Amino acid sequence: MRVKAVVAYDGSAYQGFQKQTRTKQTVTTAIENALRDLQIISPVTGSGRTDAGVHASGQVIHFDLPEFWDDPDRLRKSLNRKLSTISFKHISAVPKDFHARFSAKKRIYRYVFKESEPSIFERKYVSHYSGFDADILRSALSMFEGEHDFAYFHKTGSDIHSTVRMIYATNYRQEGTYHFIYFSANGFLRSQVRMMVESAMLCAQGVLSLKQLQKQINTEKKYHSRLAPPQGLYLARILY
Repeated sequence: MRVKAVVAYDGSAYQGFQKQTRTKQTVTTAIENALRDLQIISPVTGSGRTDAGVHASGQVIHFDLPEFWDDPDRLRKSLNRKLSTISFKHISAVPKDFHARFSAKKRIYRYVFKESEPSIFERKYVSHYSGFDADILRSALSMFEGEHDFAYFHKTGSDIHSTVRMIYATNYRQEGTYHFIYFSANGFLRSQVRMMVESAMLCAQGVLSLKQLQKQINTEKKYHSRLAPPQGLYLARILY
């Protein structure tokens, strides 16, 4: 039986989502080890990768169960007893052709930051940006909307056939001392969200002009390749 699971994880405990040859400290490895303890030998496939230190509140994965595991909710409870920095929110049976990555229609990321220094309890989960113009930030974010070639907004090293992506919507809002940026798209390149956040914040802080940002979006000229800190980024939701 193939199952789809919605998981949340504390990215500060891992060197990223995807399995790596240089470290076993990844989300995928931790889940596969927990499954193996329950006599489930199956690779785990995620909707997408997250960088080291990046969190998830709604990552989706799929894997296959042997016949004797016929109760997804019992499996969820068993996995949650084994994992301290990963939480299985839902597990449900899906058709055999379901694929966490290729079946996904929309991905939503959330970025959280404060203008004041995050407290000792927030530093792993909230980023820090100060002295910015909210109106310029909204204008900068809106420039990413639509279909663009994001060749100048990603880290190399991914196995991709195209750097064109469709950004359906962006949003910025503030709640108390917390600031939130949202991106919704059909997919993202490696570290693309972090580079878009940093670009928009550089504009909002007066370091980068909106005209320069537009030139980089148009692949006319690359003005920077800095990434926003990973602590504030969350893979929030996957829609199918």
